[in-house]
Amino acid sequence: MSHSNIDIKKIRKDFPILSRKVNGKPLVYLDNAATSQTPQQVIDVIVDYYQNYNANIHRGVHSLSQEATDAYEEAREKIRTHFNAKHKEEIIFTSGTTHGINLVANGFSNLLKEGDEVLVSALEHHSNIVPWQMLCEKSGAKLKVIPMTPQGELDKLAFAELFSENTKLVFVNHVSNALGTVNPIQEVIAKAREVGAAVLIDGAQAAPHIKADVQALDVDFYVVSAHKICGPTGVGVLYGKKEWLEKLPPYQGGGEMIDQVSFEKTTYAGLPHKFEAGTPNICGGIAFGAALDYMNSIGFEAIAEYEYELLKYATQQLLEIEGLKIYGTSADKTAVISFNIEGIHPYDIGTIVDKLGVAVRTGHHCAQPIMDYFKIPGTVRASFSFYNTKEEVDVLVESVKKAKMMLS
Repeated sequence: MSHSNIDIKKIRKDFPILSRKVNGKPLVYLDNAATSQTPQQVIDVIVDYYQNYNANIHRGVHSLSQEATDAYEEAREKIRTHFNAKHKEEIIFTSGTTHGINLVANGFSNLLKEGDEVLVSALEHHSNIVPWQMLCEKSGAKLKVIPMTPQGELDKLAFAELFSENTKLVFVNHVSNALGTVNPIQEVIAKAREVGAAVLIDGAQAAPHIKADVQALDVDFYVVSAHKICGPTGVGVLYGKKEWLEKLPPYQGGGEMIDQVSFEKTTYAGLPHKFEAGTPNICGGIAFGAALDYMNSIGFEAIAEYEYELLKYATQQLLEIEGLKIYGTSADKTAVISFNIEGIHPYDIGTIVDKLGVAVRTGHHCAQPIMDYFKIPGTVRASFSFYNTKEEVDVLVESVKKAKMMLS
């Protein structure tokens, strides 16, 4: 794409998996909202760790342990810089977004009481619904839902009326994983400030497309997973404002999160270690830092511009297929297209396009309330990244046409 600042040929060479074949056809990977692919630069960092300085961290005086500790803590600093957190200790390593959300939910179980209210949006992934339901069951607080519109956006009129002095916590995803909608999180945070509520933003889907500045947003908690941002699975980050993280109790007990232990009493370590019990995913943390380096070297503005072009092109091409309906038509969305073809089950379409080398996601995308709203069993979801091409969109469109022909 001539007017985008992305050297697509060079970028695609960085991803070894993109050169493989599936069912005898070149792989067209369009399941980026589930997990992104990993560039060679990040794979090399993972191999380097296990080949050269694999050791446990924060505990050993020997050289390997110190090297591993330095690399891990350097990655924490890279992540702090990327999200513009004020303090390094506000970056807590987790196993991913779900872990981060549960850590906060567990922490609030002693801070909420009957009559308190917790707000969650109708656009959430199950990992940002179920922990809060569990929290409300434990604490007696009430879960209220910000409704959605037929365009797949939050209903702003209803949303303003749901806030009251009883509102203690608000949870909204930055970007919907099922529909691609970018939520008005600044408005949500501003409204929460008016009533003194804390806000957790699930940034898992936003992180590959939008560089969030947690200080500018003035958000209390922000959670992400590395595997959505060209990093490995099994590692993520919880950002929390220092004053909140100091208030919350530890989530898990064990090594690393303690200061002094005796059978009479244990005192806990300071931040961030208080929330990092046990041996972490050391290599994963280091690779997370490398993945952010890689994406920042391309530039998030260039990525957003390129992905928008792909989204626009794919939307136009798909809508030319008769009977195809797109769910989630917000003007402000990231590179996700959720669609169905009248009279055909999404699973059947997904199975056929896979035979043609195209990887898409089918089902409810861990967002059953959204599917219930649209009264559908699920959708076919094509989700794009900066390493995808217009040619791949053409392959997707042709494969969907073929599936329609075979299944009609």
